[in-house]
Amino acid sequence: MSKPVKGTERAAAGKGPVVVVAGGGTAGHIEPALALADAVMRLRPDATVVALGTERGLENKLVPARGYPLELIPPVPLPRKPTPELVKLPLKVRDSVRKTREVLERVGADVVVGFGGYVALPAYLAARGRVPIVVHEANQSPGLANKVGARFARRVAVAVAGTPLPKAEVVGIPLRRSITTLDRAALRAEARAHFGLDPDAPTLLVFGGSQGAQSINAAVSGAAKDLADAGVGVLHAHGPKNTLVVQEFPGKPAYLPVPYLERMDLAYAAADVAICRSGAMTVAEVTSVGLPAVFVPLPIGNGEQASNARPAVDAGAALMVFDGDLSPAKVAELVVPLVTDADRVAKMGAAAVGMGHREADETLARIVLEAAGA
Repeated sequence: MSKPVKGTERAAAGKGPVVVVAGGGTAGHIEPALALADAVMRLRPDATVVALGTERGLENKLVPARGYPLELIPPVPLPRKPTPELVKLPLKVRDSVRKTREVLERVGADVVVGFGGYVALPAYLAARGRVPIVVHEANQSPGLANKVGARFARRVAVAVAGTPLPKAEVVGIPLRRSITTLDRAALRAEARAHFGLDPDAPTLLVFGGSQGAQSINAAVSGAAKDLADAGVGVLHAHGPKNTLVVQEFPGKPAYLPVPYLERMDLAYAAADVAICRSGAMTVAEVTSVGLPAVFVPLPIGNGEQASNARPAVDAGAALMVFDGDLSPAKVAELVVPLVTDADRVAKMGAAAVGMGHREADETLARIVLEAAGA
């Protein structure tokens, strides 16, 4: 096998940098990686971007669909509690790191960019001392993989201030161009027509992630009469495994339940306010498009969803209601007055746009290219 051409040698030969992104497993890791990949290619059309993933991750569908090559490596799931699998972990790590290192050498990687998760840890360990590393952390509470990677990374980028990683630079979360360039006002009429919503009524968007959120479903649907009486239309994605039957109120704006939203750009454009979970990607997208939100953090894990929502709340771009406090009465008390107050909605929307996620993709791409020596 011939030795890969690296760094300055490749530049001297007129070839672009090779960027390896490690962000497999969930959409929350994959989508920022792909947004970064797109930004790298806009800035350096001669670059090559290669994605790392595992055979069972969502990246097997998302990465090829975006036109990037995918290299599969063994995942390194880290047990949260002592289990028999813990004994096998060192061997699994060693095997995954060896195979990842083979990929990095074969493609001639100039930089490795990790976004956390099962794929990132072996990528960091394989690249250590051989290939520059850039870490991106989307959550304010970083995961174990990024805590490890940040120790020997060339650059560490984070979504929000206060993330406890060394050398952290706040850049936001890289997002799809269709989101960061979205003009909600220009698309509003088309978006409401697409869903069959009232063209003029204040409109509430409700969603709880790809599978929906039962507590949000119950609370908002339980407030359907309050919303109708206030003249509010509702677009409610309840999740494909859930069902939602809502009473109709003749002469009032429609309450439209749908299992899933294929066109989030149109959903954002149709809405005046959203009520939703506060995963890192959701917070970034909602604020990037200037949509005021009522965040309802998922009440499990280490509290990262509440941490994700806090900067938007502090900036005046969002409200936060804890899951245990959410009820139809709370929706009537808090959400209805918000969505019907056009001046307040406009001020919150302006505060949301100011949070900086719109520029994150190219900001991170410049950091990555600099680390690659490009």
